[in-house]
Amino acid sequence: MEQNEVLKLSEFFPSRIVRKDLTKKIKEGANVPVYVLEYLLGMYASSLDADLVEKGVENVKNILAKNYVRPDEAEKVKARIRELGSYTVIDKVTVYLNEKKDRYEAEFSNLGLKGVQISDEYPKKFDRLLGGGIWCIVSMEYWFDENDRFNNSPFIAKKVDPIQMPGLTIEEYKQARKEYSTQEWIDLILRSIGMEPTQFNERVKWLHLARLIPLIENNYNFCELGPRGTGKSHVYKEISPNSILVSGGQTTVANLFYNMASRTMGLVGMWDCVAFDEVAGIKFKDNDGVQIMKDFMASGSFARGKEEKNASASMVFVGNINQSVDVILRTSNLFEPFPEVMGTDSAFLDRMHCYLPGWEIPKYRPDFFTNDYGFITDYFSEVMREMRKVSFGDSFDKYFKLGSQLNQRDTIAVRRTVSGMMKLLYPDGEFSKTDVEEVLRFALEMRRRVKEQLKKIGGMEFYDVNFSYIDLEAGLEEYVSVPEQGSGSLIPNGLSKPGHLYTVSYGKTGQLGTYKLETQISSGNGKFERTGLGNESEAKEAMNSAYKYLKANYASISQSISLNTRDVVVHVQDMNGIGMTKTLSLSTMIALCSAALNKPVLSSLAILGDITIGGSIIKVDNLANHLQVAKDAGAKKVLIPTTSAVDIGTVPPELTSTFNLIFYSTPEEAVFRALGVE
Repeated sequence: MEQNEVLKLSEFFPSRIVRKDLTKKIKEGANVPVYVLEYLLGMYASSLDADLVEKGVENVKNILAKNYVRPDEAEKVKARIRELGSYTVIDKVTVYLNEKKDRYEAEFSNLGLKGVQISDEYPKKFDRLLGGGIWCIVSMEYWFDENDRFNNSPFIAKKVDPIQMPGLTIEEYKQARKEYSTQEWIDLILRSIGMEPTQFNERVKWLHLARLIPLIENNYNFCELGPRGTGKSHVYKEISPNSILVSGGQTTVANLFYNMASRTMGLVGMWDCVAFDEVAGIKFKDNDGVQIMKDFMASGSFARGKEEKNASASMVFVGNINQSVDVILRTSNLFEPFPEVMGTDSAFLDRMHCYLPGWEIPKYRPDFFTNDYGFITDYFSEVMREMRKVSFGDSFDKYFKLGSQLNQRDTIAVRRTVSGMMKLLYPDGEFSKTDVEEVLRFALEMRRRVKEQLKKIGGMEFYDVNFSYIDLEAGLEEYVSVPEQGSGSLIPNGLSKPGHLYTVSYGKTGQLGTYKLETQISSGNGKFERTGLGNESEAKEAMNSAYKYLKANYASISQSISLNTRDVVVHVQDMNGIGMTKTLSLSTMIALCSAALNKPVLSSLAILGDITIGGSIIKVDNLANHLQVAKDAGAKKVLIPTTSAVDIGTVPPELTSTFNLIFYSTPEEAVFRALGVE
C-alpha cells in the first residue's frame, strides 16, 4: 500500500485502522479471534508512528501474556485470582440463568469455571452473553466464605467489558466512502478482513465480498460449498463478534430457536449471523427441527407453543465438496454434501438466497493474507451491524426490472443479495447504472445456481431457470447464466460421426440422464458386440432386441443395411453417471442404421422413446422432464413418438419453444426422421 493511501486512511478513519501484519504476528502466539486482538491493537497501536506502534504492540503482547487465559494455564490463573483477591482476565464468557437460585451465573470457557457470580445488569445489557458466549475483559474477584462454600462459587465477575468498538458514527463512514473509487474501496474491505487483494482477480474479490452479506443483511440465507482450505468459515469465526459459528453436529430447537422451558431465545435471537460449519454433520435432536428452520428461513419467524417469534439472524451453511464440480453435476447435484433430510428437501433448499461457488476460490497460501492497513475488524463489524437497519434492495429499480421467469422467492433472493452487495460497495447510496447492473448480474447468478440444482432434484416444478433482467431505457432483455452449467455441451453442435447419437432416458438410479451411443461396423460374419454396459442384463437384452428386429426388417429401410456380412460394436456411455438404462432398443436401431448407411443423425438431436421386441412404439413417460434434461444437455432437436403428442400441453411453452420437435409413428419412420430422410 502506498504511503499516500495510508495517510488517506488515517485522515478519514482516524483510530479505526490497524496494520494487519501486527494481527498475524500476535495471533500466532495467542489463540483468540482476530476481533479481540484488533480491539486491543486499536486501543494501543492505532498510529502511523512506527515507534508508537512498536510500543503499542508490546503493550498488547503484555496484556495478552498477563490476562489472556490459555486453557493449559487455567489452574495458574485461578490460583492468581485467589492469591491477589482480584485479577483481570480475557476469556470467552457465557451466562446462564440458574432457575433454582433465581440468579444469573457465568461460565468461563478457557478458565474452566462454572457458576461464577455475575450481576444481573450484564446479561440484560449484553444479551449475547446468554446465547453462545462472547469474548470479554473481566475483572475477577475471589471471596471465600466457609459457611457458604456449598452454595456459591468464590469467584465473582465484578466488571465485564465485551470486546467492542465504542462511538460508531455511521454518517462519517458513509461520507468517507466518497473519497474512494469502487476498486479502492473493494481493496480496503478485503484488507479489513485480512485478505490481500493484489493476489485475487476481480471475480474472486467479489466472491470474498459476498461472504460478508449475511453480516450486513437481515435474514439472509447463504450457502457456500467448496474444497477444503479456501477460508469458508473464516469470516464467521474470526472477523465479527456479531456472528457465531456452530460446528457441524447435533443441535436442538431450544438451542437454535427458542427454549420453552426457560422462555429464552436461542442463537437466532442473540446473533446477527448463525453459521453452520461442515453442513454434512448437521442433525436435529427434534423431529420438527428442519421444519422450524424452513419456516424461519422463509419469513424470519417461527412458532413455539402458542407464540410467534421473530428474529433477524442470517443463516449460513458452509461445507466441503470433495469431488470436481464437473463430476458432481454429471452424477448428482451441488447440494449433495447436505444431510439427506435437507439435501433432498427442495422446499428447504429453495429458501437459499445465494449459493456461492466456493470451488472458484483458490486454496489459501500465506501470501493471500495482507500485511497492509485495513479497518479494525470490530469497527467494520459494527458498521455492518448498523447497515442491517436499512435495505438497498430497490437499488436497480430505476434502471432495470427482473425477467418473467423469476418467481416471488427468486425476486426476494435477488433483491437481498443486491441489497447486501450495494451496502458493502456503495454505503453512501451513490452509484451509476453500470455499478448496479454489475451487482444485479452477480445476484441473479447466485440465485440461479440454487434453481439449477433444484431443477435436478425437484424436476419441472423448478423449470424456470432462465433468469434475466430488462433494461428499462433500451428495452433489451439480458440473460444471466452460471459458469459451471456451461452451454449444455453433452450434445455438441454440428453433425456427429455416423453411428453416434444421444438419447435421454431413466438410469438405474431412477434419475433421468443422457446416454451416448457410438457404433463401429467392419466386414465380418454378423457378430454383434455391446460394450460399456457392465453386467446390466436388461440393457444388453434391449440392444439384442434392436439388432434382431433390424436384421428381420432392414429391407423396409434400405437394402444396404444387411448385417449378415458385417461385425458391429455399439458402445454405450452413461453421460451423467446415474447407472445404465434399459431403454436402448430404438436408439440402438437408429445407431446401427446410421453407421451401416454411413449417414450421421441430425445435428444436436436427442432421441426419446423406445420400441418393444415386436416393433411397437413405447410412449415417453413424463415428457416434460425428458425435454428439460434434453435441453440441459444441449439438444436443439428432439425425436418424439407421436403417441406422446397428447402430453405436449403439460410442458411449459417456454420449454417446447426451444426445440424443433420431430415426431415418428413407427421404428422405420424414427430412422428416417433421425437421419433427415424424407
